[in-house]
Amino acid sequence: MKNINKVVLAYSGGLDTSAIIPWLKENYDCEVIAFAADVGQGDEELEGLYEKALASGASDCHIVDLKEEFVAEYIYPTVTTGAVYEGEYLLGTSMARPVIAKAQVAIARKVRADALCHGCTGKGNDQVRFESAFAALAPDLQVIAPWREWDMVSREDLLDYLATRNIPTTASATKIYSRDANAWHISHEGGELEDPWQAPSDQVWTLTCSPEQAPDKAQTVTLSFEQGKLVKVDGTSLSPYQALTQLNEVAAQHGVGRSDIVENRLVGMKSRGCYETPGGTVLLKAYKALETMVLDKMSLKHREQLALEFSHLVYDGRWFTPLCHAILAGASVFAQQITGDVVVKLYKGQATVVQRQSPNSLYSEDFATFGADDVYNQKHAEGFIRLYSLPSRIAALQKQER
Repeated sequence: MKNINKVVLAYSGGLDTSAIIPWLKENYDCEVIAFAADVGQGDEELEGLYEKALASGASDCHIVDLKEEFVAEYIYPTVTTGAVYEGEYLLGTSMARPVIAKAQVAIARKVRADALCHGCTGKGNDQVRFESAFAALAPDLQVIAPWREWDMVSREDLLDYLATRNIPTTASATKIYSRDANAWHISHEGGELEDPWQAPSDQVWTLTCSPEQAPDKAQTVTLSFEQGKLVKVDGTSLSPYQALTQLNEVAAQHGVGRSDIVENRLVGMKSRGCYETPGGTVLLKAYKALETMVLDKMSLKHREQLALEFSHLVYDGRWFTPLCHAILAGASVFAQQITGDVVVKLYKGQATVVQRQSPNSLYSEDFATFGADDVYNQKHAEGFIRLYSLPSRIAALQKQER
């Protein structure tokens, strides 16, 4: 390993990255520059971050606003694929990592750093996501992963480490949950959630109202799409981030978007997490509703196959790959037809599509009606069925002959 003079650290201000700054300086004798990404996690998490980084020993701290880029260039394209990991996880953390890693590399180039550093543990998915992005974008930069190097193993160890160096922290040894928030979702792990037989307590959920306590009156929200992009909410033109924020607010009030999942981590173990994705749940429901009107049977089947492949690609941290570009290119062809309006009803934790319209719709009441029509001759179905079932008929006849 070559000498490292300057490191850019993905910094959150939490206990782990607060300890990493002095650890890097002591073990690598280098300058540490903190980098924080604003991906919509909330002002309270960013408040005082610059001062906190410098108090921990960083020479500078770059806070980069990535909210619009995150929604427009990572979330919206993923929505066009329909990707949902293992049928339930809406990929909130997974989609955020590549945009953060890309910006971290940009800062490293700007300050002429020798290395990149992250605070991911050796048990999680994020170490793979960050380092796969680094490999694709900056293979010449060294990567430092303190959790795979130091001998500290607990929150108590980190707190003692900071205390002996008189570095202030607001963290405590009594933290129960590990959370990750951005514009798309908030995730919760730890505490009672480590036991899959234990139901999540009320203190787990922080973003959405309990469905039992949600309003007794349903509310509708109208989403308007143009070529696969959400452009209006309730008739108001909004930027990608603004539209998602609006959906989050209205859906959270009705308890929409909660999920409790046991998932397969990339590193081999299973983990249990609770996720709140209110706006994303509504957005995916509405997008799917337009797809069912616009795409023919075989196109929709192919898009569903893309969804399965892309869900694993994003979860596994392979965003900056040719396969990612290929899948997104395929999905974008279908997305060009996804224009129209969808009305979603929100009630007691449920998001239900109740109205939809599109100028590109293949639905025709003239053909679909159960009443009399002048466009469909039902006798034509007989020949179709005979040809469609011909292989089965031939196989059965041969069996009878034998």
